[in-house]
Amino acid sequence: MVRAGLIGFGVSGQAFHAPVIRGVEGMELACILERKGTRAREKYPEVRIARTIEELLEDKGIQLCVVATPNDSHFELAKTCLLAGRDVVVDKPFAPTLADSEELVRLAAERKRLITVYHDRRWDGDFFAVKKLLASGRLGKIVEYECRFDRFRLEPKPNAWREKADHPGAGVLFDLGPHVIDQALVLFGEPRAITASAFCERETSRVDDSFDVCLEYPGLRALVRARIIAFAPGPHLLIHGTKGSFAKYGMDPQEARLRGENVPEGTDWGADWGEEAESLWGTLSLVGEPSVKVKTERGDYRGFYENVRDAIEKKAPLEVSPEQALRTMRAVMLAHKSSREKRTVEWGERVD
Repeated sequence: MVRAGLIGFGVSGQAFHAPVIRGVEGMELACILERKGTRAREKYPEVRIARTIEELLEDKGIQLCVVATPNDSHFELAKTCLLAGRDVVVDKPFAPTLADSEELVRLAAERKRLITVYHDRRWDGDFFAVKKLLASGRLGKIVEYECRFDRFRLEPKPNAWREKADHPGAGVLFDLGPHVIDQALVLFGEPRAITASAFCERETSRVDDSFDVCLEYPGLRALVRARIIAFAPGPHLLIHGTKGSFAKYGMDPQEARLRGENVPEGTDWGADWGEEAESLWGTLSLVGEPSVKVKTERGDYRGFYENVRDAIEKKAPLEVSPEQALRTMRAVMLAHKSSREKRTVEWGERVD
């Protein structure tokens, strides 16, 4: 049994970590660090509640610490847990700087501890479907890949740290960027160069609320985008190859369910968990053939923590390795640099 301590009980802790950890066989949510308030105690009365990191770490049986706090606190909290001899999961993007992220990886290796980043979107059903489609070669040589997150929010969320200009790690490029950039890197590897623009669509925004990032490869462009004012969303996925195209509308259904009223309890999430309605399946259009629907694979964010459990127990390598987490962090920081300096940046450039 892997006993986990969850640090932070905001949106991320409540929706994406606590129920997912509790949904995995062989894992126990042993403690939640909630500095103030009673939400954690009300939701999980059987789980111990701590008010400080020291109080959480008093329980020597907690082997895994999950950092799900605002980005500016990731480094110090993760470092404290590593120095206390615990394995660590850090919520994306990792830490506010690449240097801090590299230091955490170095420290984990020195202490012989596991460290990884919560890139749960690798367990989206449509991402599974895209990996399967690209591996089949049915689209031929891929020349353009596009993934976008479109939302319609005309006003910033009150008191949201992600939308405060003075908060390190704020802005949508730090928030949603790691999701779509990490997926592109899994599919295509390190790019030759990155061209990016992080910008504001809302007049009331104080940090970037939208972005365009282009990862440039020989003969291929991977475009990842986010919009905050998109009442009629474009395709979530659009892929063009020499033998045809694939288009997919709609987002993976897991987030909506985890953030909704009926959050799953325990390990039985039902046979339909992660299944997408047929109306949202993607369309594959090949040269000389009629268009066909491509079934979305079954997504399951529990796969992330199942892998972490297995890695801790020495049964499997990490799916999100420290090296991959740093690769994604480098791409995010290079995208910021490209946007700030209004130019294309090479992959090997220094990250400030």
